[in-house]
Amino acid sequence: MSVQRLHTNRRMSQVVIHQNTVYLAGQVAADDDLSADAATQTRSTLNEIEKLLAEAGTDKTRLLSVTIYLKDIERDFEAMNSVWDTWLPEGTAPARATVEARLCEPEILVEMSVVAAR
Repeated sequence: MSVQRLHTNRRMSQVVIHQNTVYLAGQVAADDDLSADAATQTRSTLNEIEKLLAEAGTDKTRLLSVTIYLKDIERDFEAMNSVWDTWLPEGTAPARATVEARLCEPEILVEMSVVAAR
């Protein structure tokens, strides 16, 4: 069974495709949006996810599972969900977990890890 990796460096791949399943590494907002609030970072992160899913031959309607990491869940949960709820098409909600986590850079407020069907 072949494994396809996209945007790979020594440490990680941004996309791994195995059979008909697509795995995305944790995605964050584009560099230009990292100084913004949680809603803006969520919007930017979802845009990055859409680009990678398209490159892998799938889209947001085929999400299986999403894990969302928030720097401050109490402060940013509502803002993140307000963007998420408008982004996700009705009837396509994946299995999802949202947790508070210490993220790798202090300016990152939102990170998402995705599994999708192709």
